[in-house]
Amino acid sequence: MKKIIHFTKEIVITLAVLFVLMLVIGAIRKPKLTTDTVPDVAVRLIDGKQFHYEKGKPLMIHFWGTWCHVCGMEAANVDAVAKRYPVLTVANNSGTDEEIRSYLEKKGVSYPVYNDTDGRWSRAFHLSAFPTTLIYDSHGKLKYTDVGYTTTAGLLARMKMAE
Repeated sequence: MKKIIHFTKEIVITLAVLFVLMLVIGAIRKPKLTTDTVPDVAVRLIDGKQFHYEKGKPLMIHFWGTWCHVCGMEAANVDAVAKRYPVLTVANNSGTDEEIRSYLEKKGVSYPVYNDTDGRWSRAFHLSAFPTTLIYDSHGKLKYTDVGYTTTAGLLARMKMAE
């Protein structure tokens, strides 16, 4: 019994240290944005549709890449949010539209994707790490910035608080 308690204690401490470490790394790698207002977003998505954001609902802009292992682990989380809220994902330097569609199909996700073929958007947002998620409130003001993996529950909670 003592071994189980000791083992459980070690796991809890390790998880707590990892959580704090992730917060510190996220804060260090957080982009230095020049504005806290959602940009005018009107882009053609890889499915040919136009994405245009209008204030009144929270918006999540998620930057990722097909080459990013953590992005792949987080894909289902982003997809869950996209089923409930306006979400624009930006695939950074991830190949052709067809390559990205194939990637999404393999992951079993269908969120809206803008193909940032040359990384222009990522540079405009001063990103240095992927995935990076920006959450704007219903008035278009930036409320949350996450760098690295975020859970479905964490994303949905932030979106709810941004309503």
